[in-house]
Amino acid sequence: SFEEFDMFVEHRSTDFGMDKVKIPGDGVVTGWGTVNGRTVFVFAKDFTVFGGSLSEAHAQKITKIQDMALKMRAPIVGLFDAGGARIQEGVAALGGYGEVFKRNVIASGVIPQISVIMGPCAGGDVYSPAMTDFIFMVRDRSYMFVTGPDVVKTVTNETVTAEELGGAKVHTTKSSVADGAYDNDVEALLQVRRLIDFLPANNMDGVPELPSFDDPNRVDESLDTLIPDNPNKPYDMKELILKVVDEGDFFEIQEAYAKNIITGFGRIEGRTVGIVANQPMVLAGVLDSDASRKAARFVRFCDAFNIPIVTFEDVPGFLPGTAQEYGGLIKHGAKLLFAYSEATVPLVTVITRKAFGGAYDVMASKHIGGDINYAWPTAQIAVMGAKGAVEIIFRGDIGDEDKISARTKEY
Repeated sequence: SFEEFDMFVEHRSTDFGMDKVKIPGDGVVTGWGTVNGRTVFVFAKDFTVFGGSLSEAHAQKITKIQDMALKMRAPIVGLFDAGGARIQEGVAALGGYGEVFKRNVIASGVIPQISVIMGPCAGGDVYSPAMTDFIFMVRDRSYMFVTGPDVVKTVTNETVTAEELGGAKVHTTKSSVADGAYDNDVEALLQVRRLIDFLPANNMDGVPELPSFDDPNRVDESLDTLIPDNPNKPYDMKELILKVVDEGDFFEIQEAYAKNIITGFGRIEGRTVGIVANQPMVLAGVLDSDASRKAARFVRFCDAFNIPIVTFEDVPGFLPGTAQEYGGLIKHGAKLLFAYSEATVPLVTVITRKAFGGAYDVMASKHIGGDINYAWPTAQIAVMGAKGAVEIIFRGDIGDEDKISARTKEY
């Protein structure tokens, strides 16, 4: 269904012998097509033409597609495999970057923007994906960095490979720049198609509704025993999510980063919902700086595109320690609080077990705007756990283990 635009465009540069080297298309393919019947605009950088480098004409092709996507209120997908600016064109190329970046910002929160890194993405090229909603990478062959290994070696005397500096593993597990990594180009593109099925075309559309063969009255008795009676025993929150959403279809975002919180898209009665959930299998599901930033960004995306949010809460509190405090836990934790508080989409919260302290408030509680809050039979909503509360309230008995144990059991 793909229709290409501007396939015969060429650059206008005459310096450094560029007037003798002109190739139609100028290193980028642009156009539009359909994904499962829905309009999507696309630009794809072609590394075989001038290394996919960005020139003035190259940038104009991309900005034209961005403008059309905004005008048509349809998603846009960018496929990146390029080495940065075309230095033969000097400032004209840099100006082209600025035009692309400006449109990324204008489109933010208006139409879904998805980037797929399928090879090198360096220098100025990295900033456009960074301002899009989702970034996917291909393992062992895609890289993102502002300055490459050679420059790093010259300036800082560090010796690193491209993979160590900006590979898929780095950006999905450490930097949180990428939202997912896949084994090859085809798998990455198939997952982009799957993601688009979950997303509305723009911020004025309702969420997509697909036919569901999952009986809304379905009863899953295994949920009765999924959560252990022992409040300190972990369980896999993903298993709960898969049992609740339609047909077990869950698209997780940033699966490899901040694993103590889960974010992603599912469907309930055929309609897309955003899922945010604490993961008791990792750090007991506590909130830390990374988890707070990850969840806050996801909540704000859902709010921008009218996607209802379901929160599964099992949180014992915020992660204590100097590393967290020095890393700005207060501000990062407040980002999630802010995101939930300003959200105008339906917020449904299910407290599966622990909802302790300030983290209880942060995780879409009634007090900050949660529309409906449900409590699982195992739910515990409190300022803190029984043992911690007893040690503060009855601190005079701290030396007497029997008394402390009895008080803890009592409360």
